[in-house]
Amino acid sequence: MSKILSMRNFRTSTLGAALLLVTAYASPSFAAGEAVEIPRQEWTFSGMTGYFDKAQLRRGYQVYQNVCAVCHGMRQLYYRNLSEPGGPEFSDARVKDIASQAQVTDGPDDNGEMFTRSGTPADKFVLPYPNEKAAAAAMGGAVPPDLSLMAKARAPAHAHAWYTEPYFWMVDIVTGYQEGGADYLYALLTGYADEPPAGIDVLPGLYYNEAFPGHQIAMPSPLADGFITYEDGTEETVANYSKDVTAFMMWAAEPKLEERKKMGLTVMIYLGIFAILMYLSKRALWRKVPH
Repeated sequence: MSKILSMRNFRTSTLGAALLLVTAYASPSFAAGEAVEIPRQEWTFSGMTGYFDKAQLRRGYQVYQNVCAVCHGMRQLYYRNLSEPGGPEFSDARVKDIASQAQVTDGPDDNGEMFTRSGTPADKFVLPYPNEKAAAAAMGGAVPPDLSLMAKARAPAHAHAWYTEPYFWMVDIVTGYQEGGADYLYALLTGYADEPPAGIDVLPGLYYNEAFPGHQIAMPSPLADGFITYEDGTEETVANYSKDVTAFMMWAAEPKLEERKKMGLTVMIYLGIFAILMYLSKRALWRKVPH
């Protein structure tokens, strides 16, 4: 009897420890500042049948290239990725033209010297700074983060206490919600204010942002209405710039998203049909067997 009780106690403690560990990792929180409820946006790439809007990705690249690329790099992207299926799908000629405008450090040559050349589609996106030391020196000590995986590396905290309780965060798992990073980036880009609310003092060199943890961020507002002229005639507002470049960063972080979701949907349909066939087979095999 004591052995059974000890086994039960062991199982209970193990389950409790596992639940505590999972909750600790799953409960969203910020290291500093009050958690802000980030509104969820409508994205074409959300849900089981999500996809990337090619026109939006092209506009997003335009915003990235003209604004973000001045300070932030994308180490994981090659220029050739811009023409691949599931992405912006620029033409090969357009990608060659985009790549040729970049100056790539290459070498050594026959004399052992490094040299610069025009980029090709096979090159990675050129970084704005040669190294982090140079970036920190140019940006007052702050190194601009790489944006390759930013849409998957960031997620919003939740201001409502009920959401951080065990089991409630599982709702997003069941519904397939994976766009928290995109929601946060959009909220960040649109969350700047000319003046902070009354009673909030912003430190020198920082800027007030409603979505950023602590509400004080080193990056000034990078966007303004009419700052970039869209080639397709889309309205040139901060909201549109923010949504388009966020979608582009989501694609950069997960370029095979469309392929993954199509495969996942196919597998789920297959498993559903397989389960029905197995159930009918079981009924057919055991119907004459007395129970």
